[in-house]
Amino acid sequence: MLKEGTLAPDFTLPSDGGGEVTLSQYRGKKVVLYFYPKDHTPGCTTEACGFRDSHAEILAAGAVVLGVSPDPVKSHDKFKLQFNLPFALLSDPDHRVAQMYGAWGEKKMYGKTAMGIIRSTFIIDEEGKIIKVFPKVTPEGHSEQVLAVLKASTPS
Repeated sequence: MLKEGTLAPDFTLPSDGGGEVTLSQYRGKKVVLYFYPKDHTPGCTTEACGFRDSHAEILAAGAVVLGVSPDPVKSHDKFKLQFNLPFALLSDPDHRVAQMYGAWGEKKMYGKTAMGIIRSTFIIDEEGKIIKVFPKVTPEGHSEQVLAVLKASTPS
């Protein structure tokens, strides 16, 4: 997993609604980059809706939210529409970006070991440097943790 203080690797991924998103296009803003396993699952829905409910405050803190999962764009479109998500969902089907960030690896579920997305969040500053890493995120209350970091890093 990438460490705080390192430069966030740049990437370009397909986004919901068509088109592509490149991380470096957000230079000058903070970015909340979160990796999640799958659209329409309980934990991922809880996490996404938390970011939705905190979105106005996240924007006020000078940040944008980008969600990344291996799901195809078509799934992201449905997920975003169903839960009224006001931020971009990016498709990483080959796990290339998740691997760059250390958000892809071995997971244990129901006593079995498998490769998958390690639910994690990176807060990236205006210059592209990682200022906070949340490894192994618990979906419930996570947006509040992110918001606290954003508010602490924003001059008042």
